[in-house]
Amino acid sequence: MKSLPLLSNHPRVRRWTAAVVASAVALGVCLASYDNVDAAIKQNRIERLNARIENVYTADYQDMADDKLEQEKSKSSATEDDMFVTEDPYGTNTTSLYVYFTTDDAVAVSYTVHADGYTDFTRDTYQESQYSKTHEFQLLGLIPGEKNTVAITLTDADGKSRTHAIEHRGASLLGNEEVQLEKTVAADSGEDLGGGLYAILGNDSDEQDFMFYYDTNGVLRGEIPVLYYRSHRLLFDDDGLMWFSASTHHMVAMNRLGKLEKIYDLGSDYILHHDYAMDSNGDIVLLATELGRDDNAVQDQVIKLSTSTGSVTRLVDFGELFADYKASTTHAGTDESDSNAKNRWDWLHCNTIQLLDDGSALFSARETSTIIKVDDLESDPTLDYMIGEPSVWAGTDEASSFLTKSGDFSDTGGQHSITYVADDSLPDGQYYMYMFDNNFGTSLTRPDFDWSVIDGISTELSSDTANSRYRKYLVNENAGTYTEVSSFDVPYSPYVSSAQELDNGQILIDSGMKGLFGQYNKDGDLLAQFKMTLNSAYIYRVYKYDFSGFYFA
Repeated sequence: MKSLPLLSNHPRVRRWTAAVVASAVALGVCLASYDNVDAAIKQNRIERLNARIENVYTADYQDMADDKLEQEKSKSSATEDDMFVTEDPYGTNTTSLYVYFTTDDAVAVSYTVHADGYTDFTRDTYQESQYSKTHEFQLLGLIPGEKNTVAITLTDADGKSRTHAIEHRGASLLGNEEVQLEKTVAADSGEDLGGGLYAILGNDSDEQDFMFYYDTNGVLRGEIPVLYYRSHRLLFDDDGLMWFSASTHHMVAMNRLGKLEKIYDLGSDYILHHDYAMDSNGDIVLLATELGRDDNAVQDQVIKLSTSTGSVTRLVDFGELFADYKASTTHAGTDESDSNAKNRWDWLHCNTIQLLDDGSALFSARETSTIIKVDDLESDPTLDYMIGEPSVWAGTDEASSFLTKSGDFSDTGGQHSITYVADDSLPDGQYYMYMFDNNFGTSLTRPDFDWSVIDGISTELSSDTANSRYRKYLVNENAGTYTEVSSFDVPYSPYVSSAQELDNGQILIDSGMKGLFGQYNKDGDLLAQFKMTLNSAYIYRVYKYDFSGFYFA
């Protein structure tokens, strides 16, 4: 039988094969070229957006927006039958509307946003007087890219009401966040999650950073661009301003209409990290890193920003206050506030500050898994006491400063979001404090420390079996003790995360590295949980605000 020639050796096949290979190579080059073009287009878009937001965070832009708004309003009748409405005039909340009109009679104002496929969003607007003839407010909650029907209801003091409807297609988002979060509800919970909006603080991105508002149905109701890094919490002053961080360098104050009234740069000596609080004078006390240090120590300073002048002063250098402990640590760590920083000495890593009425302050130090109380913070800071595993500080001058643990419970590991709670029912010298206990034992600057001395602690960055915990302590300064009064397991997050006790008695937990946040009852039963796609590694914090007296009545 005559054998057939191998097809691969046939001249026509060889030519065809060569052509296919050449085409494939050309196609690969084209695809690579297209990928490069796509990457370039994306990068260009990001740079243009970043530049746009940088412009928004300037006084010139905000003043220009004010002038433009006044000019446009002057051309409008701005009556209840012809309201003046415009999108996000100050560039600070993408899907919001600015609304202005007058009425012949004094009325209160409420609104309901409706878009097909989404739950309705209803709020009472804030007015200086409950019933007014002039109405000016920021309307939140429009669904991006969808036709929104907004019913604006006017109600007089006798309870008589009338409603006007406007239609508006929601603006396109600047980011890529979900409009509707995945929500899981416990089948037998039967509990109301209450009102308020979840503020997503720090779903960090390599592109453009934002703060987001979501309602309790998991629907996006606000997209607030920041310069970079993240906002850590919202602070409300007595002048109707909302303060938040817009970068590692910038603290800003926004009014109820979305205008940035104050934009302060911390200067060249310090950068912000992780937290801040407002003192009794309305100034802001911040956790900070001092730049240009010879020893490269980071995240161990406390500074104060004057909200009237923008000046910055240092209150505490923990490296001086805890010099003996600092000297016992290994020079290691990174600076989470500066991704380009190398060879940093992150020996303490404060992540939360709580100011007390008597001028003292509580700090959470992640690197030492310690909670620290400092007296006379703004005048003559001195160490009062510490809470946590004492052996972490063994052999140092500060080791004798620990309160005594009362009861059988383990100490914390890398805790975040500690919160001081005063309670009038307690005797003087006692208070509650709760936190997100990450339950993770690690210290780059104490590599030889054996974290297993804390019962049940995890030392794994990723684990299918480990849990973090919500913890609440009763601290008795008179007796020098602390005891656990409440705790329950929550999804494991070795870093970041937050806990917040809500007015309705429920507890909001953000397990940041899981991209999960949810509300629990006081017994630790999960009522509802939301999942958000992570931009990079985690959601730093989620706190809930009712915005009463700010956006809403």
